Amino acid sequence: MLIKKFTAKISSLALVVGALGACASSPAFSQTQPDRPALPLRVLNEAPLSGGATRWDYASLDIKHHHLFLAHLGDDAVVVFDTLKNKVIATIPGVEQAHGVLYIPELDRVYASATGTDQVVAIDAKTFKVIAHIPVGHHPDGIAYAPNAHRLFISDELGGSDTVIDTSTNQRIDTIPLGGEVGNTQYDPVTQHIFANVQTLGQLVEIDPKTDRVIRRIPLPGAARNHGLLIDAPARLAFIACEDNNKLLVLDITSRTVLASFDVAKHPDVLAYDASLGWLYVAGESGQVSIYHVRGQQVTPLATAWLGPNAHVVAVDPQTHKAYFPLKPESGSPTLLTTMPVVSASDLH
Repeated sequence: MLIKKFTAKISSLALVVGALGACASSPAFSQTQPDRPALPLRVLNEAPLSGGATRWDYASLDIKHHHLFLAHLGDDAVVVFDTLKNKVIATIPGVEQAHGVLYIPELDRVYASATGTDQVVAIDAKTFKVIAHIPVGHHPDGIAYAPNAHRLFISDELGGSDTVIDTSTNQRIDTIPLGGEVGNTQYDPVTQHIFANVQTLGQLVEIDPKTDRVIRRIPLPGAARNHGLLIDAPARLAFIACEDNNKLLVLDITSRTVLASFDVAKHPDVLAYDASLGWLYVAGESGQVSIYHVRGQQVTPLATAWLGPNAHVVAVDPQTHKAYFPLKPESGSPTLLTTMPVVSASDLH
């Protein structure tokens, strides 16, 4: 059986979640409020973000320098938040309808998809200056990097393709037709292949970065607009979030079979994984967040609850175990919510 009862360690979460309201440092996010069911999270703080209360999209962490890069789609910008200083340190304008954002440590560079201009924007991660604008397909969204090939793969959501960029030259070198709308794209370091959701076909496609060709199409039974994607390479699992039926599919990459399906946060979007703790976060457009515990190929739901307004974006620091959620209130200013897992100290090491 894939799904088993909680281990004793994980079951202990139920004992500490009740203390969540007392642990939270931000009264506005107290879990004691009746409209905020308990998640196994402690709220550390809620910091102001720059710009207006408009839509945010993907986020990416530079763990070494404690910089969180946030795509502020509604403000046409990439925002840089210092997680040690707990404040915004830069706003990079001119990234129209910023969707995907990815920090690449070996290049010390950030790439952001500018859907408004059908471009990918390259940003120097030291100076926060734009160094290149690269034309891609229609409605670029997710971004993945294949280090073995030094190539960037961009989900052209409405263009039905993945665009390939040579990061040594910041030039577009290929377009891979995928036959339908493309959701998120991810890299698997074990096969050294790229995987992309074709959300209108209910498929996960596998691409060889050395040839830029589709080598396999994996059917996803039960998928309805499979958009979000995250790969747990050591466990050989792909987690696939389906927007239209609020499902999380667990795929065995080796056997190419769906092992399990879970009800998930409504309108799931961005996924993040704390590998050392084994926690998978799925953030929904509804403001709900689902958390799962992953141990090998055993996947156990922990909780699903509303966290904050439009909390559909999440990034996790696997060293500190902090999770970051940019929030878009109906009025006022945007904020960054920082949370910490409520587990025993031994679980965090």
